[in-house]
Amino acid sequence: MEFVIKISQFLLSLSLLIVLHELGHFIPAKLFKTRVEKFYLFFDVKYSLFKKKIGDTVYGIGWLPLGGYVKISGMIDESMDKEQMAQEPQPWEFRSKPSWQRLIIMLGGVTVNFILAAVIYIFMAFSYGDSDIDARSIKDGYLITNPLLIEYGLQTGDNITAINEHEIIKYSDLRKHLIEAQVVSFERDGVPMTATFPENFLGQLSSSKSRSFFELRQPFMVGSVEETSLNKDQDLQAGDVITSLANTPIKYYDEFEALAPAYKGQMVNATVLRDGKTINKLLRLDADGKLGIYRGGNYSDIQDLGYYKIVENSYTFSESVGVGLDRFTSQMSSYWGQLKLIFSPSTGAYKGVGGFKAIFDIFPDTWSWEAFWGITAFLSIMLGVLNLLPIPALDGGHVMFLIYEMVSGRKPSDKFMEYAQTAGFFILIALVLFANGNDIFKAVFD
Repeated sequence: MEFVIKISQFLLSLSLLIVLHELGHFIPAKLFKTRVEKFYLFFDVKYSLFKKKIGDTVYGIGWLPLGGYVKISGMIDESMDKEQMAQEPQPWEFRSKPSWQRLIIMLGGVTVNFILAAVIYIFMAFSYGDSDIDARSIKDGYLITNPLLIEYGLQTGDNITAINEHEIIKYSDLRKHLIEAQVVSFERDGVPMTATFPENFLGQLSSSKSRSFFELRQPFMVGSVEETSLNKDQDLQAGDVITSLANTPIKYYDEFEALAPAYKGQMVNATVLRDGKTINKLLRLDADGKLGIYRGGNYSDIQDLGYYKIVENSYTFSESVGVGLDRFTSQMSSYWGQLKLIFSPSTGAYKGVGGFKAIFDIFPDTWSWEAFWGITAFLSIMLGVLNLLPIPALDGGHVMFLIYEMVSGRKPSDKFMEYAQTAGFFILIALVLFANGNDIFKAVFD
């Protein structure tokens, strides 16, 4: 069932983005009286799942979910229709239109992607507001288990105060700035310290088997007791917090994990906090040092215990516009920064590039409209930015040649465009194979 939920979100988001992107090309083409021969969701290699011709355009759904396309008459694109290009230009063809109209048609797709992302962020701010954890309210630092972070001098209990020049105000700031980390400032037992990361840190992080970063330290709060637990008859209830084991105080679950191995197979004294009162228990650890207890508690429960402070904001619609646009520009800037790192071999960031599986894995295994729209907005930015890359066969490649034509007054020959399109196609295939190959490599060796 979890797979069905994830794949449903993945396909719905992908379909929405593809259709709207292609509409961004389709609408201005129609406005400029340019004939559109095909409008397809997914690729129709050899056959289509569905197709219907309305007017001059065949609308359809292909079977290969790697994207979509509109086939515009008189345009050298992935269809490589050389027969049509060998004929005399017709008034309704793309090649017969003024360069400024062709430029608008080619930029239509990415424009829709960026507008869509901004609109989603605006309505998310209005509908859901936002919530985050005040990083300054975290008293005992973070849980740090990633061997790479430990190698560079960080440890559990460190309180991260800044990454590079960015002060950490909210918990979400940590993940946002970590990918560009060069210097991490932190406090350990009240003493300011720094950790310096090498240029290829992001590449090392991408290759690391550990996916943990700076995690929130949480109390040992009971969610439920396993049926096979040695402690199933100890009257432990959901919401109980284990505060000591063998007369040793425990504030965080990671402290329990460090202490428990010393008492494998033993019965020990424990104290449990329930509704503000302390209860004494005798608990038994099994041969693996486990109590047979599923942990529970959400952020709100843990806030009530005083571990940190959650900051929640709600916005009027007019306020949502500013908040949504700020988030859009921040995500745009962040993604451009990631691309810069990826295309710099010395950073090793290319090792973290993923394909369709990586995108699929982003979606949660429970249905959440808030998560769905947030991921869709980010993917829309990603699709728009990637399509702007100056690679022939992408929108950015067509735009590059159109700008050259407008500046120089000379139009590249159809033969040159055919060669450029072919080269761009092979570059794209190589990039797709590399990204999805990374996914396969990680799945096999992680």
